Amino acid sequence: GAISDTAGFFAAGGALLVAGLVAASVRLWSPAPSSLAPGQPAVLVRFGLRHARWRPTRSVLSLALIAFATFVLVTVGAFRRDASGLSLAPDSGTGGYVLMAEAVTPLLHDPNTTQGRGDFSLTDDDLAGARVARFRLRPGDEASCLTLYRPQQPRLIAPAPEFVAESRFRFAASLAETPEEIANPWRLLERRFPDGAVPVIIDATSLTYVFHLSLGDDFTMPVPGGPDLTLRVVATLADSVFQSEVVMGEADFTRLFPRQEGYRVWLIEAPEARAGEIATLLEDRLSDFGVDVIDTRARLAAYHRVENTYLSTFQALGALGLLVGTLGLGAVLARNVLERRRELGLLRAVGYETGAVRRLVLAESGGLLAGGLGLGAGAALIAIAPALMARGGVVPIGTLLTVGSIVIATGLLATLLAARLATTTGIVAAIKSE
Repeated sequence: GAISDTAGFFAAGGALLVAGLVAASVRLWSPAPSSLAPGQPAVLVRFGLRHARWRPTRSVLSLALIAFATFVLVTVGAFRRDASGLSLAPDSGTGGYVLMAEAVTPLLHDPNTTQGRGDFSLTDDDLAGARVARFRLRPGDEASCLTLYRPQQPRLIAPAPEFVAESRFRFAASLAETPEEIANPWRLLERRFPDGAVPVIIDATSLTYVFHLSLGDDFTMPVPGGPDLTLRVVATLADSVFQSEVVMGEADFTRLFPRQEGYRVWLIEAPEARAGEIATLLEDRLSDFGVDVIDTRARLAAYHRVENTYLSTFQALGALGLLVGTLGLGAVLARNVLERRRELGLLRAVGYETGAVRRLVLAESGGLLAGGLGLGAGAALIAIAPALMARGGVVPIGTLLTVGSIVIATGLLATLLAARLATTTGIVAAIKSE
C-alpha cells in the first residue's frame, strides 16, 4: 500500500525491461563456446545467432530500440476503450441503465407509478418492464474530457433516495469507514462535515484530468448571490456515465438550490430489445418538456473516443520509434554483413551453399527481433497488469500481433536485402576484400 498498483506495476515492468537488456549485454559480451556439436537440430540457426556477438554494442542498441518501442505500444494500447465491450451490469459504468434522458424543464411526476405515467400521457404498457431513476439537475459547465477547461460552475445532479439505496455503479475509491458506507458508498453523500463542506461524488477520470484533484480534496465553487460553496470529494466512480456531472446528495441540493425544482435527468432500466422503442416514445410524448434520450453506452463511447484519440497520438509516436528501431536493426545487420564479407566468403568456399549463408544472417536478425519483441511485450504485460484486471483480464492481443507482424516483416526484409548483398559478391572477391 505504500504506492499505487499502477505505479508499482509500471516500475516493475520498467525494471524488468532494463534488467533484460543488461542480461542480453552480458550474454553478448561473454565468450562463445569454441565449437558447436554437429548433428544437433537447428545447429545452423544457433551458429547464426552467434553472429550477434560480432558487434555486441550494436546488437544491444538495436535490441533496446525494439524493446522500448514495443513496451510503449503495448502499454498504451492496453488503455484503449472498446465500445463493443460496454456492459449493462448494475456494477458497470452504465449502472445497469440502458437509456439516459434529460429535460429542458423540470419533470415533477414519478414515472414509476401509474398516476405519474398518466400525468406524462404514458400508459403502463408504454413503460412495461422499465424503471426510472430520477435526478435533480443544476445546469453548469461540462466536467468531462469533452471540455478543455477546468469547470468553475460544474453541472450538479442529485439522485432520489431510492437510487442511493440500490448501490449501483462501480466505485474506483472512496472515504467509506462504516460498514454501511463500505457496502454502499452512495451513503457518503449523507455525511455531514464540521466545516460545512458538502460531500460529492465525481467520476475518477473527470476528477483526475479535468478537475486535477484527488480523493478527499476540496473544490470551491462560486455561487452567484451567495457565499462560495466547498465541495469535498468523498468517492470516485470508475468510468461512468456521470463524467459530465458532479453528484450531490438530494438533501444538500434542495437546501442549497431550492429554485431547482423537480427532476430533469432520468436513468432508465429497461429490456435492451425495447430501448429504441422507449427512447422514441419518450421523446415524442414528452416533447413539451424538451426531453432528449440517449443510449448510455453511446454516451460512454463518446467519452472513450476522446481518450482513444489521445492514446492514438502516443501510439503513433511509439510506432515511429519502433520503425526507426527496426530500420536501425537492418542498417546494423547490413554493416555487419559488409564487415564480414571475408568470413561469409570463406564459408561459401568450404561448401556452405548460398541459401545456408543467408539463413545464418536471417538467424542473427531473427534472434534480435524476437528478443526485442519478447522483452518489450513481457515487461509491458507486467506493467499493465492492473489495467488488465480492471478490464476483466483482456490482453491486447490485436496490438501484440500487429506490432509483432510489422516489426518481423520490416526486420526480415532488411535482413534479406543484407543477406543478398553478402552473397552476390564472388567468393574470391569476398575473401580478398578488406
